[in-house]
Amino acid sequence: MRKLSGILTGMAKHPSDALLGENNIYEVENLSKAYGETRVLKNVHFRLGKGEQIAIMGPSGSGKSTLLHCLGGVDKADTGRLYFEGNDLQTMDSTSIAGLRRSRITSIFQFFYLLPTLTVRENIAFPLQLLGLKGKTRKDQVAEMLAHVNMEPRADAYPNELSGGEQQRVAIARALITHPSVVLADEPTGNLDSQNGRRILELIQRLITEQGIALMLVTHSKEAAGICQRTWHMQDGHLQNKTPCQEAKS
Repeated sequence: MRKLSGILTGMAKHPSDALLGENNIYEVENLSKAYGETRVLKNVHFRLGKGEQIAIMGPSGSGKSTLLHCLGGVDKADTGRLYFEGNDLQTMDSTSIAGLRRSRITSIFQFFYLLPTLTVRENIAFPLQLLGLKGKTRKDQVAEMLAHVNMEPRADAYPNELSGGEQQRVAIARALITHPSVVLADEPTGNLDSQNGRRILELIQRLITEQGIALMLVTHSKEAAGICQRTWHMQDGHLQNKTPCQEAKS
C-alpha cells in the first residue's frame, strides 16, 4: 500500500529533535492526568519504536483508555511531555492534531463506529476522501484494502447487513487505509464471540506486521495481548511491570 506524504504542515516540533530517537513513534515522559480530584495517569513514561507492538493490560479504571486518548490527541495530559514523531502533542493546536488523526494516528475500537449510510467500500474510502485523494488512486487503494480484509464480496453492503466480525474487518481496513504510523486499539475484540475474536486478532497482527505499523493494544484478554511483542501493565495510573508478551500467555 502506498504511504501518503506531504499532507501535514506547520506542526510543533520538539525544540531539539536530535534528542529524540529517530526510530521512535512516541516518546512519553512523566505524563499525568486527573479528572477533578482523581488522578488517572501518574508519571507515565515510555518509548514506542517504529513497528513495535505493545499490549497494555490492567483492571478497569487503571488508566489504560485515558492513556490511549492522550496518545491519540483526543485528550491532553495535565503535565508531562508527549511527542509523536517529534511533534509535541501537548502544545499542538486542534487543527494540526486533527491532521495527524486523519492519516498517521488511527484507532480501532470495541464498537465499530461505521457510518450507517455508507457502504463497506465507502466507509473504507472515507479517510482518503478527507485527505482529498481522488479518482483512480483512491479507488485502487480501496480495492487493495478490500482484498486484504477479504471483504470484496461485501463491498456494496451496508453496515446493518454485516455480521460483527465483518464490521470489525471493515473498521480495521478503514484504520489502515492511510498507512498510519501507529494504530491505537481499545479492546478490538471485546464485542465479538471467541471465534471471530481470534480471526480479528490474526488479521490485525498480519496487516500491522506486513505494513510495519506500530500498535498500542489495550485489552483485558491474554489471548489478545499474545499478538504483541511485549505486554505492559497499568495499575492505579502507573505503567509498570514491562514483561515479554509470552509471559502474558501463561
